[in-house]
Amino acid sequence: MDAMLELATASETLFEPMPLGPRGPRERALEEGILMLSDADLLAIVLGTGLVGCSVFRLANELLDRVGGLEGLGRLGPSAIAEIPGVGTAKALRLLAGLEIGRRSLMRSIRPRPAVCNSATVAAWFTSRLAWREYEELWVISLDGRNGLRSARRVAQGGVHGLGITSRDVLRVALQDTAAALILVHNHPSGDPTPSDADVAMTRKVAEASNVVGVPLLDHVIVSSTGDYCSMLDRGILPFE
Repeated sequence: MDAMLELATASETLFEPMPLGPRGPRERALEEGILMLSDADLLAIVLGTGLVGCSVFRLANELLDRVGGLEGLGRLGPSAIAEIPGVGTAKALRLLAGLEIGRRSLMRSIRPRPAVCNSATVAAWFTSRLAWREYEELWVISLDGRNGLRSARRVAQGGVHGLGITSRDVLRVALQDTAAALILVHNHPSGDPTPSDADVAMTRKVAEASNVVGVPLLDHVIVSSTGDYCSMLDRGILPFE
C-alpha cells in the first residue's frame, strides 16, 4: 500500500495543477466562506489536481456525475474510486478521509445523542444505507449507557457470498468508541433477511466475547433490498442462553 501511495503521489507532478485565480474555489472559500462552495468546488479542492487536458474542476464534476453525487461517492470503497480515470489511490483515500472526517464530526456534535429505541429504528436507518448493495457489509453500532448513539462504523465488507469477521474485529471498534453496549447490523443482498446458520454462529461468538469485556451485544439486525428486516432479539435468538 505504501508503494502504491508513493507512486500515485509522484504521478501527480504530471497532472495539471488547480489554478488559484480570483474566482477559484480556494479564493472563494477564503473570501466568502467554505459554505458558499458547491459540491464540485469542495471536491476539486480535495482532489487538488486534474489530468493533462482535463482541469480539476471538470474532473470533479465528471466524478460526481459518474458516482451519483457525494452520496454515491460515500458508498464506494477506495479501490472503486481509484479506478476512475484521473483519481488513483492517493486521491481516493483523500476523498474518503474527508468524507469520514465530516461524518464523525457531525455524529459527535449531536447532543443529545439520538436514542436507539428498537430494531425498527436501526432497520430504518440502515435499509437506505445498505439494502441496495450487491455485497455484504457488517456495521457496529456503539451505544452509551442510555442507549444513545455513540458511533456507527463498518467493520467488514465481503463479496456476494458473504464476509469474514472475528469477535476481535467487532470488539476493537466498540472499545475504541467506549461503548456501553453494541448492536450489529448487516445486509443480505439476496433480499431475504432470515439469518443463516453462519450469521447465528458469528453472533453467538460476538455475544460471548462481548459479555466477557462487559459490553453486551443487544441485537443483530439484518436488512434486505425488499425493505424487510430481521432482528435476532425480536426473534428470540438473542440473548443466548
